[in-house]
Amino acid sequence: MSGGELAGLIGLIVVLADWTVRIIALIVIPRDRKPTAAMAWLLAVFLIPFVGIVLYLLIGNWKLSKRRRARQQEIDREIAARAASLPPAADRAQWPTWFANAVEQNRHLGALPAVGGNRLELIDDYQGSIDRMAADIETAERFAHVEFYIAAFDDTTRGFFAAMERAVQRGVSVRLLMDHVASRRVSVHAATIAELDRIGVEWRYLVPVRLSPGAYERPDLRNHRKLVVVDGRVAYTGSQNLISRDYDSEKNRKRGLMWQELVVRATGPTVAAIHTVFLSDWFAETGEDLSATENVPAAQVEADASPAAVTCQVVPSGPSYELENNLRLFLALVHAAQDRVIITSPYFVPDEAMMYAITSARLRGLEVQLFVSEIGDQGSVWHAQRSYYGALLRAGVRIFLYPGPYILHAKHLSIDDDVAVIGSSNMDIRSFALNFEISLLVRGESFVSDMRAVEARYRELGRELTLEEWEREPRSATFLDGIARLTSALQ
Repeated sequence: MSGGELAGLIGLIVVLADWTVRIIALIVIPRDRKPTAAMAWLLAVFLIPFVGIVLYLLIGNWKLSKRRRARQQEIDREIAARAASLPPAADRAQWPTWFANAVEQNRHLGALPAVGGNRLELIDDYQGSIDRMAADIETAERFAHVEFYIAAFDDTTRGFFAAMERAVQRGVSVRLLMDHVASRRVSVHAATIAELDRIGVEWRYLVPVRLSPGAYERPDLRNHRKLVVVDGRVAYTGSQNLISRDYDSEKNRKRGLMWQELVVRATGPTVAAIHTVFLSDWFAETGEDLSATENVPAAQVEADASPAAVTCQVVPSGPSYELENNLRLFLALVHAAQDRVIITSPYFVPDEAMMYAITSARLRGLEVQLFVSEIGDQGSVWHAQRSYYGALLRAGVRIFLYPGPYILHAKHLSIDDDVAVIGSSNMDIRSFALNFEISLLVRGESFVSDMRAVEARYRELGRELTLEEWEREPRSATFLDGIARLTSALQ
């Protein structure tokens, strides 16, 4: 065979391989995938065939392994069996039909019921929230269970680690879970591990990266939950990680970036539900079932009978579930709103269903507000977020920009005067499908009133983005926004 014939044969093989990849992609990629995500993946494969297919093989499947999903189903069956004996929330008869239906949906998806008799306190002081958690750990008699997306030992968290050390010395079981990738890339991670080992805390990584064929899981799936539970009587959850306000990052220090958070401290029966999320994650990562020895059932937790007591439902979500639990929760609330919808999210990259829900709320005449950061710490996400501003503003949504150098990292949603959600979940595609999250659904005017006060502070500190200002944005900036929006759909 001559050199020319060989070159021609190689060229034919390349062309056939290229078209084979494209045809297989058309058959495989759209299966059981949202149209927007399928189109983004197909575009990647068609524009950069060989690179695109490698990326798809690495991160195209957002579900966990069958073993991990089967373990989640086992956990949910056990939770449902235990929850069956719980009495209904005391205010159940006063629930509107839509709220009862939303609670039933959440119970079906995440197995946990709604329970009454809870007291909640919002904390937006960064150091103060960590100090309050440490103070409660100081009172632990049985166990202190800690779970964060990022855990770090630094000047901000030193008191928290000291409280865990003293608890261990008292004979308290102290366990800590932290996300593998997010925590490892923090500059003080080696010192964090050394300190945990020194003080005797039993710790594990969440969703550790596994690349071996028998145990392979998509490497960018993350456990984004944040929670602390002490003795089954007090719990914390929200947006804040266990790390300094600048995330121990030299790059952040140079920009002067500081994170603004919102955390909720809970007492009452809902603590058992928050604890269930920790117990589930510990079991999923270690195979060790602590429910028989360190579980405090909701029925054994004293309920608050005061007028300030609220009803709560914990909604876990993530790739171990078949459906997007948190997205369905948010959609149910926005569609049910009768007066107003107020959303706070540091990374606002909604899917089509969420955008339709938000803009439809405006068409129904509701007041809709969105609080986001004026500046971003993640360029691609910040540009993707901006790509939605035009459509939102034209629909009449009011957008408030929280001023730099702060990153408004709080994550909450409130509707009307008596229902809200607070937790770890952003209003973005990654949180809907790729991250393990925890959301706390709350019904109670006292709590929503406290949240309204927080939202008022955001409004006072920030500024409103108008449609006129947005329309003056240069084309070069909005071009990057569009590109980032397209890549955000690669689930």
